[in-house]
This record gives sequence, C-alpha cells and structure tokens, in this order.
Amino acid sequence: MVKKRLYYPLSEYLKQRFNTKVYKITIDAGFTCPTRDGTKGWGGCIYCDAYGSGNRLFKQGKSIKEQIESAREILLRKYKTEKFFLYFQAFTNTYAPVNKLKEIYNTALKCNKGDIVGIIIGTRPDCINREKLELISSYTKKYEVWIEYGLQSIHQKSLNFIERGHSVDDYVNAIRLTRQFPLKITTHIIVGLPTETKAEMLQTARFVASPGFSDAIKIHSLYIPKSSKLAQLYEKEKFSLLTLDEYVEIVADILEILPENMIISRLTGETDRENLVAPEWVLNKQLVIQKILNTLKKRNSYQGKFYNQLDSPFRL
Repeated sequence: MVKKRLYYPLSEYLKQRFNTKVYKITIDAGFTCPTRDGTKGWGGCIYCDAYGSGNRLFKQGKSIKEQIESAREILLRKYKTEKFFLYFQAFTNTYAPVNKLKEIYNTALKCNKGDIVGIIIGTRPDCINREKLELISSYTKKYEVWIEYGLQSIHQKSLNFIERGHSVDDYVNAIRLTRQFPLKITTHIIVGLPTETKAEMLQTARFVASPGFSDAIKIHSLYIPKSSKLAQLYEKEKFSLLTLDEYVEIVADILEILPENMIISRLTGETDRENLVAPEWVLNKQLVIQKILNTLKKRNSYQGKFYNQLDSPFRL
C-alpha cells in the first residue's frame, strides 16, 4: 500500500472541505459523566482532571454564548479566520435527556453569524441512543456534524484500570448505530497505559482502523494531571511512563497501520505545567509532533513501505 502523505491531519481535511482554514471553538456546556455522578462510579475516569479536559469556563460562570463570542473574537484577531466548528468537549456531551441536549445545542447555534460551519460532540459510547442520534443528525441539514467516541483501549484490563465504565461491545454497538445516520465519527485512543505492551497498543489502533468504524482518530499520550485519581496512584506506585522516544516510535507505528484516508485529529496530549505531574515532555507539543514526522521520514514509509494490517475480526 502506497501512501502519498505522512498522515492526513484534520486541518488539511477541513481546509479542503471548506476552502479555508477552520478553527474550533471549544465549549464547556456544564455536562457531567456517568463515572462522576454515581451511575457507574465517582470522580470520573482515573486520568481525568476536575474539568473533564475542558476549558473550565462553565465553572467560572461563563455562558455558552459568552464562551463562543469570546473565542470568536480571539480567533478572528489572532488568525483572521472565517469559519468555525463548535466543539462540545468537556465531560460527556450527550449525557442528558434529549430535550435538554436540544436546548444546549440550539443555544450554541443561535450564535452563528454565518461563520459556523460544523459541530463536534464529544461523548462516550455508552451515552448514546437512537433518539439522541436523531437529534444530532438533524443538524446535518445545515452543518457538518462529527461525534467523538472515547474508546481509549480495546483491552478490558485497561478499561478497568482507568475506570472507564464501558466495554468494547458498547463502542461497537455505538458505531453500528451511528453509522445509520449521516454523521462523521472520531475515535479516541490512549497510548502509554501502564497496563499495556506496545503490541497491545497497536492492536487498539488496528481495531479502530477496521473498515467502516471511524473516519478519524485522536491519539492521546498518557499524562498525569495533578487533580486526577491517576496522580494519587502514581504517587504510591511510581509506575513506568513512556519516554518521548518510546511514544514517538509507537505513534509512528500507528500511523503506518491506519488507512491513508483516515483523518488524524490529534497526535499527542497536551496540558499546562500547572496541571502536570508527569511526563515533562508532553508540555512541548510541537517537539513531539516534529519528532513523529522526522521518524516517519527516516523510515521512508510514506513512499510505499506502510503496512496496512487490518486484521481485526470485527466488521460492521
């Protein structure tokens, strides 16, 4: 299999799709998660900080409208961009009754000044159903709509370790149901879980690359936020974390596995120094990405040496 590019970034896809650069406006809409409210657990997934990977604005009293208008002003000033996607990111953004979801989504879309072209909704595979997907897909009449599912790993031992509260079957069922609607799908995976070998991490990537499963993938590096349960565990056990070079090699392997048309939404995790316990290297996102690209170039894999081992037994 010959690949014409090192990888296919989301930014490139969006520029081709809308003929201009498109930036995401991240929204914290005040959701929670079933692993936080007692439905499946308390305190969230083991790696999750107190803000659910969000921008903390909801707890600061910022309304959805205020968040959008503020972000739009900053992005316009900094990048002079013309188009935006609204990204419902923090916590689980389908974890509410349908009427409440409709109210939240519609509130955000009322802020459209002709510059909002798409919506991204981050959620869990166990927090979706047909009724919710019918609502979400109704927005495809005017917008490009993506739904992001946090799978993280296909290994149950890892899902148990991170207290994820869902199974691989939940993910497969969510994908099958979502494919009945005109929605695009992104899948999140984590590289560097101490419960896994490199081979097991690559198995997760091969699974996500199964035909029909996902249009895009987000690759997160495991890091330890200060306010997480993982930080408490790390303080006690000091388990091994991937070095930068180890992470780079694994991600390069993953990119060689993925089909050429799979969009890459993220290559590494990122956080700020005030929120980080370890590893230090995640603070330099651009260095991580550059080393991944350099590794692929050295392998010369984008000139025909990519291997495409889609050996997953799962099919839609």
